[in-house]
Amino acid sequence: MNGCNVSFVATPIGNLKDITLRALEVLREADVIFCEDTRHSLKLLSAYDIKKPLYSCHKFNEREAAEKIIAAANDGKRVAIISDAGMPVISDPGNAVCRALREAGVGYTVIPGANAALSALVLSALPADRFAFIGFLPDKSGERRAVLEGYKNLDMSLIFHVAPQDVDRHISSIYECFGERRACAVREITKLHEEAVPFMLSAGLQGDKRGEYVIIVEGAAQTENPLNALSEREHILHYIAGGMDKKEAVKQAARDRGISKSEMYKFSLGL
Repeated sequence: MNGCNVSFVATPIGNLKDITLRALEVLREADVIFCEDTRHSLKLLSAYDIKKPLYSCHKFNEREAAEKIIAAANDGKRVAIISDAGMPVISDPGNAVCRALREAGVGYTVIPGANAALSALVLSALPADRFAFIGFLPDKSGERRAVLEGYKNLDMSLIFHVAPQDVDRHISSIYECFGERRACAVREITKLHEEAVPFMLSAGLQGDKRGEYVIIVEGAAQTENPLNALSEREHILHYIAGGMDKKEAVKQAARDRGISKSEMYKFSLGL
C-alpha cells in the first residue's frame, strides 16, 4: 500500500472486469474493507473470491466510520475504502474521511481506476481539452439555480451526475440558466446497453429515464475581446495609458490574444 495503511480503491462502474490488478491486490491484502453498501460490495468481492470483514461508510455515518478507520490504521491494520462504483469521494462518501485522516496525521493513498465522469466525457464527443466536474445538483430549485449561475460563463464542457427521476427538471434548470447549448446524456457506461444520446437543451432528453446519468453540457461560447481589434502596438498602449508599466501591459495584451509574451514583446519596442 505504498507505505500507507489506508487506501481509497476505485471499483468498476458497471462491468465487473473493469478493476485493476493493483486494486485486487490491495483488497486481498486488506485486513478490513469499508464500503458504502456492504450488500452491493459483496457482489464484487465474491466475484473475485475476496472474503474480508466489511464495515459501512456512507454519508450518514462517515464521521463515525472515519474514527474506526483511524483506529484500525493506528493498530497497524491495512484498510481499504471503496464505494458502490467508481472512485470513493468523487460524488460518493469519503471526503470527510480524507479530512479526518489528514487531521489525525494518518497517511493514505489512492488506487485509481474506473471513472464515470471521464468515460462519459469521451463518449459525448464534446470538447474534452478543458472541463469542469459539477456532479449532483441541489434538489431545491433556488439552490440549483445559484449553483448553475456560478458555472454558466465557463467556456469548457460541464459534467453533471443526475439521478433518473431528476433528469427532466435538471435539464430544464440548466436550459433556463445557460440558454441553448449542445448536450449529451450518457448511461449504462461499460454495460451491454451503454448509450450516449446527443440532444439540445431546449428539446430536453426524450424517452424513458432509467439508471444513473452523466450529462455533459458544452461550455459558454467565447466572446471576442474588443481590444483584439486593435493593432498589437495599440493594444499595449491601451494598457499603458490605463496605468500599467510596459512589462505588465505586454503580458496582459498577450493573454488577451492568446499568444506568448515573447511574441508580443516585439510590438512594444520603442514605446
